[in-house]
Amino acid sequence: MTAPVRFPRFFVTSPAPCPYLPGRLERKVFTELKGPHADALNDALGRIGFRRSQTVAYRPSCLDCSACVSVRVVADEFRAASAQRRNLKRNDDLVATACRPWSTAEQFELLQQYLGVRHPGGGMATMDETDFADMVEHTPVTSYVIEYREPGDGIRPGRLVGACLTDQQGDGLSMIYSFYDPEHETRTGLGNYIILDHIRRAAGARLPYVYLGYWVDGSARMQYKVRYRPLERLGREGWERIGAAEHDRLIEDAAAIRHQPALPFDGSGKDGVPGGQEQYFFPE
Repeated sequence: MTAPVRFPRFFVTSPAPCPYLPGRLERKVFTELKGPHADALNDALGRIGFRRSQTVAYRPSCLDCSACVSVRVVADEFRAASAQRRNLKRNDDLVATACRPWSTAEQFELLQQYLGVRHPGGGMATMDETDFADMVEHTPVTSYVIEYREPGDGIRPGRLVGACLTDQQGDGLSMIYSFYDPEHETRTGLGNYIILDHIRRAAGARLPYVYLGYWVDGSARMQYKVRYRPLERLGREGWERIGAAEHDRLIEDAAAIRHQPALPFDGSGKDGVPGGQEQYFFPE
């Protein structure tokens, strides 16, 4: 006789200031990922809009707001736009390696550089090396750190310019957190390149989707996610593809606000961030 599968218990966080939209409160429903069925549970929850943060799976459950929308790229149907093709050509000499989820000082240094430019004063600014190790290594599911390095000299590996903590799910790759050199002397678009490489990886592995987390309408920092098509979003009736006309409009809107200065509250809590794990309290 096989042991019964125990249904997970779900909890709700206390309301807290929204990291994406001013004047709003966020609330999350969450559960713990542990044990031999953690991968299967993470897969099932990922299909209904949950994200992973260390050993917790969570999704927004706000009382008066539904701005956070789960989105995923259809990997095998993706066709790069002209700017994306130029990005691929410009950065395709990078050496990408899927490493075990084990933190390194080199990764942490790159993360600090990234945060100092892209998220100054954000929730992760006070992270130390122990916090970063928790972020990477506390995973009960199949995870990797995919490193992006410049070509080496044949003896030593090249300079680390990007990395992404990635979960491999049954139906795709879930990009938990990516970071990169935001002030590289000669390379631009490294963040976009990491996404493009994940789409290519998923298609090559015959995984249908790349999960990008939450797209937040009204948050300037989240608009980059609409640049990849075809894109599906999770609604009340399940996953639906964004239509061509609407997608064109969203991309135009994203381009219009691309160079606007980000407000202090906007995106300071990038989804997937382990910062603030204390918000996930599991009653005995």
